[in-house]
Amino acid sequence: MRVTNATIRAVNDLTARWAATTRGGTVFSAVGVWPLLALLADGAAGRARAELEEAVGLPADRAAGAARDLLAGLGSVRGLESALGLWTRRTLELREEWEAGLPVGAHGVLTGDLEADGASLDAWAAKRTGGLIERMPVAVTPDTEMVLASALALRTRWLKPFEEGWLIPETGPWTGRELGSLWRRSALLDRVGVADTPHGHVTELKVLGDTAVDVHLLLGEEGTAPGRVLGAGVGILAREHPVTPGTHLPYGEPGPGLDVVREGTTRPGPPTLDVTLPPYSVTSEHDLLERPELFGLTTAVRRVPGHFPGVSAYPLCVEAARQSALARFGARGFEAATVTAIGMRGGGLPRLRWLRTTVRAVFDRPFGFLAVHRHTRLVLAAGWVTDPEPYREDEDQY
Repeated sequence: MRVTNATIRAVNDLTARWAATTRGGTVFSAVGVWPLLALLADGAAGRARAELEEAVGLPADRAAGAARDLLAGLGSVRGLESALGLWTRRTLELREEWEAGLPVGAHGVLTGDLEADGASLDAWAAKRTGGLIERMPVAVTPDTEMVLASALALRTRWLKPFEEGWLIPETGPWTGRELGSLWRRSALLDRVGVADTPHGHVTELKVLGDTAVDVHLLLGEEGTAPGRVLGAGVGILAREHPVTPGTHLPYGEPGPGLDVVREGTTRPGPPTLDVTLPPYSVTSEHDLLERPELFGLTTAVRRVPGHFPGVSAYPLCVEAARQSALARFGARGFEAATVTAIGMRGGGLPRLRWLRTTVRAVFDRPFGFLAVHRHTRLVLAAGWVTDPEPYREDEDQY
């Protein structure tokens, strides 16, 4: 996969920032969100452009190219299916330069039939994820002008499968629960390591798949917030934290969940790494607009013109932004899928559906008025206007 280090750092940084906001069980994919934000940044202006640029982590004029390279790179990964889709109303004209940056065949049409359009988008999500995600996470509304979406589906099989069994933890929040268990033994001690991070030690276990996609399992010290442990995992990838590999771990309990012992055996052999963990399946729904500042969408949701002139001359704003995500870890492999979608609506101007003649009456000097009873034509009040109310800019009016 040929993707620049700058792009990888930018996507991972978004992963770490998103992780810092997580609470409880969850699954999410920054790589599913990032290309959409990058493409929007390329077509944005003003404050919306600056906010998206900060969220993307690259200059806006380089973001679209980086998004295209990332999508192309994802497409080259064995076991990973990725797609980008765009749907617009027939009356919405896109800027040629912006549309030219999309993958070939990505552009579809919203017919205005909400039921049919919704079914079409759901079918796209299901097809692109092999049925793992059955529905598009955003709904088409009467105001929707455009939907920009990405889909990812990953499947990998372990190079060495686990043996299945059962596990009853004796301590911690799962104490006494009967859990499924995955176990395997390996002579490759360096599949595990202990990282020294600002928030304590974190144990990292690498489980290798047959598609060059691996799963890194991370265990922090008791009481460490999930976001800090996940952030440490991103830091490990960036080589920000020193890691002691399994071959250099001292005897005793050198890290969370680890126990290094010397014990008798009936036959000689190399050191071994024994791994036990429960299988898991996690699904999550994320409303990205609950934290718009994280994704650079604070200004873009305001229903005023001028946010995305590089996308279309028609004023657009963000109507909805959501992600559906799933992950499963089992004895023989791992699968995950996400569908991320951003819906766009008109940015405060009426839709121009038909041609018509318009007569404009402009009252731009003092004028009078009459209040008249319709049936009797009785004038109930009359007046003259010399001091109209001033314009009050209220950011919450939209």
